[in-house]
Amino acid sequence: MIARLALLALLLAAMPAAAQTPTSAPTPTPMPTGEAGGLSGSVSDESEWQDLGIAIPGFATDAEVATGANSAGTGALGVSLARVITDDLKNNGLFKPVGPDALPRPGYAQITAPDFAVWSGRSAEMLVHGYVRANPDGQLTVGCYLYDVALHQQLAKAGWVVGAGDWRRAAHKCADLVYSRLSGESPFFDSRIAYIAETGPKDHRVKRLAVMDSDGANHRFLTGGQALALSPRYSPDYGSLLYLSYVSGNPRIYAYDLATSQQRLITQSRNPTFAPRWSPDGRWVLYSMAVGGNTDIYRVSARGGGESQRLTDGPGIDVGGSYSPDGSKIVFESDRSGSQQVYVMDADGANQHRISFFGGRAATPEWSPRGDQIAFTHIAGNLRIAVMSPAGGALRYLTDTWQDEAPTWSPNGRIVQFFRTTKGTGHTAIWQVDLTGRNERRLPTPVDASDPAWGPVRP
Repeated sequence: MIARLALLALLLAAMPAAAQTPTSAPTPTPMPTGEAGGLSGSVSDESEWQDLGIAIPGFATDAEVATGANSAGTGALGVSLARVITDDLKNNGLFKPVGPDALPRPGYAQITAPDFAVWSGRSAEMLVHGYVRANPDGQLTVGCYLYDVALHQQLAKAGWVVGAGDWRRAAHKCADLVYSRLSGESPFFDSRIAYIAETGPKDHRVKRLAVMDSDGANHRFLTGGQALALSPRYSPDYGSLLYLSYVSGNPRIYAYDLATSQQRLITQSRNPTFAPRWSPDGRWVLYSMAVGGNTDIYRVSARGGGESQRLTDGPGIDVGGSYSPDGSKIVFESDRSGSQQVYVMDADGANQHRISFFGGRAATPEWSPRGDQIAFTHIAGNLRIAVMSPAGGALRYLTDTWQDEAPTWSPNGRIVQFFRTTKGTGHTAIWQVDLTGRNERRLPTPVDASDPAWGPVRP
């Protein structure tokens, strides 16, 4: 685990040699967040960003030192850092960066004093420089700088101290810095994804809880598969994973502590239980339970051990439940009108009303962290990922294949992740698509994957 990951004021002693004076190396500003400080307030038109030439050469180092992260030392690690940043920005679909394998590597002294003529000669409009230093305590200091080549101007800079085994987090943080500064959007690369790892024959699937970084790296299985695991969700503070487990045929909702690997029981029942979800403040857990042939949505204290409160009470099947970002409303699916549709209610269960009226069926709704859209599975022949406004208007399809379902949002609400089942084989995999619907990407997993859950940006 990380010993320390913090945005820090890079001390003069930590700067490259060319930056040993206060005039050439002012204290870096914190990483921009939200829409402040960007060159554009929107990335809805991606064309202007795809033509932006971003050069990302290998990160420099002041001395070649072996690290626990890379046996070849800080020099090789600097190249690996630049590759991860390049892949992050390229896979996002908005930029076309050029990575370290096709670029000259700057010296350590050039990190804060770039040779802009070299980069303008390569038609680079933006330049990402950085360095990696091995600290006496075994940790690493990583610096990241973004320059406008034409203006000869530094746009942003930041630094982080990380454990040697967590160097990829510094790369993701640097990519977040670049993305946020150039797009005006909130960051999302330094985040994690939970999902259900599936193996075995169709009639006897083993389903395990698994987690990985936003790019598929640092994969880890959390459960062994002896008990069925379903519906993972990260807690708002990233401390634990909520999931549903069937132990000896009885459903139980657990919170899995990611630091200790201990599990805490939230609630259990002999009745079929589905889709546990956190409230935005982490105080409540929503879930659905079937009692006497009727399925309703309940909430229970996230501390566990308390009585559940029923929020819906009508004929039919009410399933799911995703809070709005401010916690005031809940979106869910119900077949009370005769087919699966999307409904919204207040957090206490009041004012339940249907919002989907566009034909076909609608399931697995998930509220965007921005609050402006709801993603869901639209079932009309094929299963497609779609989005609509919280009022039910502005329907747009993001995918158009045989079976895409169970959407989950990136932390900044710009990308939707889901799982896709391949027709004929039945194999499942995690995919993601941005809000234009044009930039799809499959995430690598060691086995079949379903039911992804994208966590918030890591603290």
